[in-house]
Amino acid sequence: MARRRAPLHGASEADRQRRAWRIAFALFVVAASLLTIWALIPELFGHGKGKDYPLWYDVGRQALVGGELYGLDETGTFRFLYPPLAAVLLAPFTLLGRAAMILALCLITAASWWISAKLSDRLAGVAGFRPWWVLALPATLSLPFFYDMYDLGQPNLMLLAMMLAGLALLQGRREWAAGACFALAAALKAFPVAVLPYLLWRRRWRAAGSMTALTLVLLVLVPAPLRGFERNLADLRTWAGGMVFSASETGFGQRPEQNWSWKNNSLIALTHRYVRPVDAEAVDPGVRPLSVNVLDLSYGEANLVVLALAAAIGLAFVAVLPPERLRTPASDGAEFALLISLMTIASPLARAYYFVWLLFPFTVLVYHAALDPDRKARRLIAGLLALALGLFCLGAPLPPPHIAQALGNMFWATAVIMGALAWLLRRETKRAAAAT
Repeated sequence: MARRRAPLHGASEADRQRRAWRIAFALFVVAASLLTIWALIPELFGHGKGKDYPLWYDVGRQALVGGELYGLDETGTFRFLYPPLAAVLLAPFTLLGRAAMILALCLITAASWWISAKLSDRLAGVAGFRPWWVLALPATLSLPFFYDMYDLGQPNLMLLAMMLAGLALLQGRREWAAGACFALAAALKAFPVAVLPYLLWRRRWRAAGSMTALTLVLLVLVPAPLRGFERNLADLRTWAGGMVFSASETGFGQRPEQNWSWKNNSLIALTHRYVRPVDAEAVDPGVRPLSVNVLDLSYGEANLVVLALAAAIGLAFVAVLPPERLRTPASDGAEFALLISLMTIASPLARAYYFVWLLFPFTVLVYHAALDPDRKARRLIAGLLALALGLFCLGAPLPPPHIAQALGNMFWATAVIMGALAWLLRRETKRAAAAT
């Protein structure tokens, strides 16, 4: 005779939590499947999927046959902007054909989504039962960014999974493995290297050393069996010269028209738009120029302002970090989420899809807004989260002029999120101090 399922009201908290996760997983499968189908339809039934997928296929093929990775497009800039390792890792997928490659990349994105959601739940540091809607809400808030991952074929969600895995390992004192996760993310798309100063400040020497050494191995040695050692070094020099060490008044990297435009929500870009008379609509030829500057500084003076602001933000971040003896799972959740938020806007180029990294900060804030035992705290965090979401909505795809975007609506939304996380971090530190 089959065992009768226990009634819900009599189930243990662990059973209830498993059921909540099953519902969240079912919703995830539906959403990920629909987004995958959406990405495949043009390739299977149209004229071919556009955005970055054709580039990934072409670059992967070039890596296989020993071709040029950093060829120039019609504007005279690199077609491919990533380190050579990324091209080498794309190469095997091109053997499947374009449609199968797109499917494989979408499946990797889906796996990254689920891993990021589970790690965000683990790292949030909020104890107790979490209903299915609380588990699903952070991803729901991030859906526009998830759509970009599937539509564009960008790897930022995969990078988030790597970073969260590294933070989880770091929390568990597995520093060598944590450094390996951070190194892989940095070797694929350079901006995750911004985690290194945090590791040094927290005196995670083994993680910092592991990250540094393995990043060099991944960049210099791993592509060599396919590309050849000398050829890979030449590729690496070309990439570094064009992407890392390329900056001037007209822009940096290989997309100068995007650097100061409304599409870039980084601290660097927003500061330059505020203090220099740059055209925020330059990314769209033929559109009436738009400037939002309140000062008229030179390029060099603007860079000094950027450095001053970056230093101030860094010092403020350090100031709210608790000492080791006062760290708790809840304070770690706020600390790691604040770090992820800072890394998002610290990237020189922070387009809209970069903000998929806010899945983890969203998780921390949603959990506290829904489950925090302090009613006033729930209201405060929910209000700040609503304010941030409202600012994000100002960036809805509308025709020019892009005034709200030029003013940095996504940057300021992230700033509100960081403010809420900083408040949480200070509160948890005070609680830990009171308990000692």
